Amino acid sequence: MDVKTVCLGMLSDGEASGYDLKKQFESSFGHFFAAGFGSIYPALSSLADEGLVRCTDVPQEGRPDRKVYTVTDQGHQHLLKALENPAPSHKVRSEFLAMMCFAHLMRPQQIEAVLDNRLEETDRYLKMFDEFETSCMEDWPQGMKFVLGFGKAIMQTITQYIDENRHMLLEEGKSEHRTASA
Repeated sequence: MDVKTVCLGMLSDGEASGYDLKKQFESSFGHFFAAGFGSIYPALSSLADEGLVRCTDVPQEGRPDRKVYTVTDQGHQHLLKALENPAPSHKVRSEFLAMMCFAHLMRPQQIEAVLDNRLEETDRYLKMFDEFETSCMEDWPQGMKFVLGFGKAIMQTITQYIDENRHMLLEEGKSEHRTASA
């Protein structure tokens, strides 16, 4: 699923600006689908050009007009067609995992720092998920609740895996780094 389709899905819940969508990507979608202004605004522009969303300029005092987007009937039909895919891909793009492939080239202190930072990030996500569960999740559709639970399970598993297996990288890093510096 591309950014345009995800934007259509988000807008199916109600009108929003590009800024509103970015905030949603950073929070409830942040653990599985990254998108920033550089992809959201071109997606919204393209959707508007295709007649899948309507853009309304809302005046703001002392600032430029706020562009608010709404899904059109054609956009809703386009979204429903995209949701017919029975086998959506599940891709993981992780700079963390790419870096760990080369842990044998790193000093143990570097490895420790990367692992600790990953655990801190995972903990931030878990706290955010807990906040969602206690504050606003009861009004969410079942699909969003499922995604939240899925994300929580992934973050808990990441934490457990790093805690149980960090020794693999640190032992390898010590012996490999000693060999390389000898």
